[in-house]
Amino acid sequence: MAETEDWRAGLRPARLDREAGYALLDVLQDEDTQRAALPGAEALAPGFADWIVTALFGGTYQRPGLSPRDRQVANLAALTALGGVEPQLSGHVKTGLRVGMTPEEITEVFVHLAPYVGVPRALAGLRAAAAALAGRDRTEEGQAGRPARDAGRRP
Repeated sequence: MAETEDWRAGLRPARLDREAGYALLDVLQDEDTQRAALPGAEALAPGFADWIVTALFGGTYQRPGLSPRDRQVANLAALTALGGVEPQLSGHVKTGLRVGMTPEEITEVFVHLAPYVGVPRALAGLRAAAAALAGRDRTEEGQAGRPARDAGRRP
């Protein structure tokens, strides 16, 4: 019982920090990846992209307990299991590289998932990863570790 109580003591009420969310997003994703994640979202649903950044990067990602690298392993697994979200999966492959994952580790995530999510989903993940990894030199050359800046994207 004491272990359960200790674990629960680490939980805290949700706290959303919009500015921290945008700052973290700039560290985790380059400008091209940010733009590709929600194409046309602002025109279709004004404020939705801002809500996602605030809730996700300014809330969930701000919690203690998982490193940015561990969060990307979880994201790759969840998106692969979900299926049909290759643009987001590609973005998280690129983010995985930015937080220290190697291409081999990223590939192994998908191989490891095959018995759990099925071979077709694992293969779809591998294809998305291969495309993201093949394009990384063209789209991220010289940008690794450099925060993207696009003040115009914030409402």
